[in-house]
Amino acid sequence: MVFENERRWTRLLAITGILAGLAANQASAQDPADIVGRAGRIYRGLNSLQANFVQTIEDRSQGDTLTSRGTVIQAGANRFAMRFTDPAGEAIVIDGNHIWTYTPSTAPNVVYRSPVPSDPVYGANFLAQLLDRPRERYTATYVGQETADGRRVDVIDLVPRVASVPFSRARIWLGVEDALPRRIELIEGAGLRRVLDLSRLRPNAPTPAGTFTFAVPSGVRVVAPPT
Repeated sequence: MVFENERRWTRLLAITGILAGLAANQASAQDPADIVGRAGRIYRGLNSLQANFVQTIEDRSQGDTLTSRGTVIQAGANRFAMRFTDPAGEAIVIDGNHIWTYTPSTAPNVVYRSPVPSDPVYGANFLAQLLDRPRERYTATYVGQETADGRRVDVIDLVPRVASVPFSRARIWLGVEDALPRRIELIEGAGLRRVLDLSRLRPNAPTPAGTFTFAVPSGVRVVAPPT
């Protein structure tokens, strides 16, 4: 009986090893550019995408780490609202014509207004830009599968091939089933690392009235570049 149990255990270990090998081979066979391309097509096909976020910004040159949280809503190319619950009251809103940036924790009496970029392809839609034409614009590497926001995700590294991309490296976590982004990590200039964790994603959810309108608080001065 002891020898029989040992033989069964040996067979079980062998089968487990075979399955692990098959899973590894399947992961290595993934085409990262195809995965990112699929994510881009699905994302651009949405009417809107809403999510909760936690953003971490590490400034390695200064030794600072800033963490913020809130909700983010994107609709179309040029409508975007990132409203913070921590720091409370802060917001970045794109109404289709202007970008409004209000950070009362650092500039309590000023809101900055700037024109929306005139890029005919992306407008102010950063995610569409990140996910567009990956085979042409990036060297993409498949890292593997993990779990994020309770879902299986494909993890992919992107190194830009074109100078117009505003980061030196990105790592993205895309849902295996729905291809939606759950986590984005960007290495930006001068030792800046930005991580955006998204949760409770709500694709095509109704957008509340006023989402993409910024109401200037009383006593706050609007600062805009000269026209």
